Amino acid sequence: MVTEVILNDVNIKVTGYQEGVINDGKTGKELHKIAFDFKVRSGEEYHMITTLLYENTFDVKVPESNLKFRGTINNYSTSFTNLYKENSVGDFKLELIEIG
Repeated sequence: MVTEVILNDVNIKVTGYQEGVINDGKTGKELHKIAFDFKVRSGEEYHMITTLLYENTFDVKVPESNLKFRGTINNYSTSFTNLYKENSVGDFKLELIEIG
């Protein structure tokens, strides 16, 4: 099971992970697609992760799958409703697709 995804050299411990391949309708090329869940604590960790996600495009590494690609966010969500509640933990879901 995959336990870590690295985005632009930032290690993220994942709690759920899916990996697949999709077909680019324009080029016919197969592109990697991953989706994963992870936990983020309010405060500094939340700020660091959201700042990273604003970059939108990443060097993606999944060491346990020997997978590396340049990817962009296809889908993203978080359960955070109160960012100011100390020590609260939110669930993040992120889906990335390889740039063709």
